[in-house]
Amino acid sequence: MREKILNDIKSALEKGNREGVVKHTKAAVDAGIEIRDILNNGLIAGMEIIGNKFKANEVFIPEVLISAKAMHAGMSLLEPHYVKCGIKPIGKVVIGTVKGDLHDIGKNIVSMMLKGACFAIEDFGIDVPPQKFVDAAKVGDVDIIAMSALLTTSMNAMRETINALKNSGLRDKVKVMVGGAPITQEFADSIGADSYARDAAVAVDKARELLSKG
Repeated sequence: MREKILNDIKSALEKGNREGVVKHTKAAVDAGIEIRDILNNGLIAGMEIIGNKFKANEVFIPEVLISAKAMHAGMSLLEPHYVKCGIKPIGKVVIGTVKGDLHDIGKNIVSMMLKGACFAIEDFGIDVPPQKFVDAAKVGDVDIIAMSALLTTSMNAMRETINALKNSGLRDKVKVMVGGAPITQEFADSIGADSYARDAAVAVDKARELLSKG
């Protein structure tokens, strides 16, 4: 029964079937399957399938977004059980589209997929000034600052944010990940970012790598 229910969750996620994900996640909880098992081998495993298909160009942003929303519907049923089961976020990410840029679809997908991978997410939205990222780093519980840009005119705001972190003496306290359509590995290197992610699926892998480096 356990395997069938978890496979049903993954299958519903692949199809972006929100009602199916909710139905099967609830069935898993009612069947007494461990919350961690449902999370890791149902919801996260299903989203990893979507991520791999996205990397292989078998699905595209609309499908990823639909599946991510379905996953979050399932996760909302599990979250009340997290503390009781000892499930903690693997790290905290502050994410936002940089100053001067109002685009958020890509950023939203990255945010949802990171949350699905058990990161705690604080999403600052769009048009985020450097100082807001700096203030977040000052709190001390942030592991990664993730910045997105779609406009070439807003790319320099990433450099300004990293410089602001340096000037505040906080650069060594957080990892910085950047991404967005005009961003390249060369640009990320030139501004001193720790990591560059070309898409949402890669962003999850890169975030895990950054945590592993400490």
